[in-house]
Amino acid sequence: MDPHPLWGPAGTARRRVRLGRALRHLPHAEEAWLAGDICDSHVLGLDSVRTTKTEEQFERDEKMPVDQARKLTFSQFTRVIDYWAQHADPDGTEDKAKDVRDARRVHLSQSLRGMWHGDLLLDPITGQIVYDELSRLEKQLFEAEWAELRQRLGEGTSVEDLLRPASQRRADALAEMARRSRTAPGDGRKPEPLFTVLVDYETFAGRICELANGTVISPGTLADVGVAQRLFTGATRRAIEVRDRQCFHEFCEEPASKCQADHIQPYSAGGPTTTKNGRMACGFHNRGRNRAP
Repeated sequence: MDPHPLWGPAGTARRRVRLGRALRHLPHAEEAWLAGDICDSHVLGLDSVRTTKTEEQFERDEKMPVDQARKLTFSQFTRVIDYWAQHADPDGTEDKAKDVRDARRVHLSQSLRGMWHGDLLLDPITGQIVYDELSRLEKQLFEAEWAELRQRLGEGTSVEDLLRPASQRRADALAEMARRSRTAPGDGRKPEPLFTVLVDYETFAGRICELANGTVISPGTLADVGVAQRLFTGATRRAIEVRDRQCFHEFCEEPASKCQADHIQPYSAGGPTTTKNGRMACGFHNRGRNRAP
């Protein structure tokens, strides 16, 4: 049995089967792939945003991301299809973002010899917070060690003279994070990742909603920034329930407790998630406003 199936023939075969299935539904991608303009990863990326909810729209729009794939770097192309998916299926995008957040984990256990080992999986925002602080502390440790070496060894100091490799400095930085957390002042500043949110910026990508490192995140992931969040929750939703009592439609008496909180000015058009811009809508009338006339 192949000990590493994803590296060997079995993994290759599965990837080729998935590729073949995807190309059956992606005529523009197939043409570009056969011409050598895009690679397997482009095709599989396109297929990943083609779902039962988006397949009709994707059939209309496929040429656009394929054309972008021909001229952009792969990371730029990935952002294009991520933004396309946000517009095509905003609810599905939020569901996937929730799945990503729910998959976060940290395992840490002690071995018989007393050493600690573990692994972690973090969602984009949590991971960025941890990475930024770990990198900041590691840099501090490096600069302190480098300054001590320069003072002791002079101008001929080189990186080979460092006492610790980068992996050990990261381990020491992690321990320093824990020590500082234990002794942190009560009025300390909460760390927040730098992100960019531009709604309705008219470029091929539409809205921009990403971390400073380019990672695309769903609008709902930014729930802590108040009116920038997509869904009405907590006290904001409750205030709308108390005010409206039932569905906004004049002939509908569905009680607010069974309704969805809906934007009057659509969120996709820049409508804020505020009480003033919210109203209760039953599932039927909420879906109805999004149907084509």
